[in-house]
Amino acid sequence: QVQLVESGGGLVQPGGSLRLSCEVSGSSFNLYGMGWYRQAPGKQRELVAGITVAGSTNYADSVKGRFTISRDNAKKTVFLQMSSLKPEDTAVYYCNADIFSRTTLRRANYWGQGTQVTVSS
Repeated sequence: QVQLVESGGGLVQPGGSLRLSCEVSGSSFNLYGMGWYRQAPGKQRELVAGITVAGSTNYADSVKGRFTISRDNAKKTVFLQMSSLKPEDTAVYYCNADIFSRTTLRRANYWGQGTQVTVSS
């Protein structure tokens, strides 16, 4: 059973920083692209940042220069370093992973449970 477990959310003042982590647990799977999405109240879920197995990254325009996505393939973990946070960054942040199960021979997108990030003074 593959699971994505997120951590690192919380309350931070504008201009502050937070680091989110997402570890993929389970066995017998291949891990491909990973990413972070967010959903603010009343808004659609949007891509924040993505990273390939090789380390190529892409970012939403709204976070470029402030957020950095990275991954540790050995630890099956993806990170999101968020700096210069703004109130408009407030949202539930979700981890996403493209995974091939060697047990079921199926490839699918998996989601974490979400972690709340609140930027407020």
